[in-house]
Amino acid sequence: MAGTLPVSSFSPILRYIPNSRASTLTLIRSSSSPVTSPVSMDTPQETRKVVVCGGGVIGVCTAYFLAKNGAAVTLVEKSAIACAASGKAGGFLAYDWCDGGPISALARASFNLHRSLSQELDGPKSYGYRALDTLSLTISESQKPPTPSTSSKSTGDSVVPSWVDGPVQNTRTIGNTETTAQVHPQHFTRTLLSNAMEKYGVEVVIGKLEKLTLEGGRFQSAMLEDGQVISADAVVLALGPWSGKFEALSSLFRVYGLKAHSIVLEPKEPEAITPHALFLGYYPAQGGRPIDPEMYPRPTGEVYLCGMSAVEEVPEDPEEITPNPESISVLKRVAKTVSSRLGEGEAELKAEQACFLPCTDDDLPVIGKLPGVSECYVATGHSCWGILNGPATGAAMAELILDGESAIVDLNRFSPARFVGRGRNR
Repeated sequence: MAGTLPVSSFSPILRYIPNSRASTLTLIRSSSSPVTSPVSMDTPQETRKVVVCGGGVIGVCTAYFLAKNGAAVTLVEKSAIACAASGKAGGFLAYDWCDGGPISALARASFNLHRSLSQELDGPKSYGYRALDTLSLTISESQKPPTPSTSSKSTGDSVVPSWVDGPVQNTRTIGNTETTAQVHPQHFTRTLLSNAMEKYGVEVVIGKLEKLTLEGGRFQSAMLEDGQVISADAVVLALGPWSGKFEALSSLFRVYGLKAHSIVLEPKEPEAITPHALFLGYYPAQGGRPIDPEMYPRPTGEVYLCGMSAVEEVPEDPEEITPNPESISVLKRVAKTVSSRLGEGEAELKAEQACFLPCTDDDLPVIGKLPGVSECYVATGHSCWGILNGPATGAAMAELILDGESAIVDLNRFSPARFVGRGRNR
């Protein structure tokens, strides 16, 4: 017998942890897309209906590839598309930086997919896709900056860009235009979703997921906080750092939030800033541990700088996330130390912000079927590589759901089944 169980009696592994904030609901339909009627799952050629929960890069990539491959997709997001880490991350892409580790194949496949998507969606124009060189360098606040005559000299095996006129040392090239690239993550995510809606009929619902309804251990529908019920053949939970708020996931494994800070600057002469991503070893003047900020000039003329990360409790609402003033102050100091063009009076502060990266206890993403529930899938825990690994994750999820297995990447090592019987950290 099917039924929607109240929260109090619902299986703890399927109940959303509620809060007092009410969700609003808006249904957006693509006028050019066909309306698909409910179909039987017993006939392979008939359209499968999938609801994807989560409007960040992982959820949007999953919705895109599902719809592109023939599924009828509804995407549910409780706040706004790419409003959290998928809108505030750096958007750095690396082909081979994960080599030798368990996500190597995922990263390489996804880097190549980013390149293909850029060609398909006019990435350079639509969302700032470009290849770039990447440098590692050391900088100390206590050292004096070089004189103008030495500001472009080599300090290691690489030439320092002329706009980097701070006291840098030990410069090394760690990526080139064949192996590193960038996107504006919010523009990328929203461009992908717009195309999914216009070309493949993806529907978007703004509302908060409350619980899942099952029949005989099989997913039947997703219920939102306001009572809206979305029936489908399968569900994907791509909830990012909010995965821990949903007991279907938190009872099996832990996803915690790493709060990362960033600022966005617009220099007076943006044309002087060359496309070099910088990975810094930064030594504060007052001593203490060095920090590892990252700096990404963007094709828009802006410069993105991030760092100062710490584990904190994830708030219920993405709109409640605010940066810590001390962390922002440090990033501003880093910016002006790296380049006089990024100091106060020389660059406009466009944003000071924070977001939460979804992390797991074994440092691997969780991608695959949820044990014990038929037609329920999860994709989360991508940490700092979410923007990079979004496309391959989405493509792999689409293959898993529609074909029964993933061909683009072997998902076995990422399966949530690896946590069964382990006992999770709290």
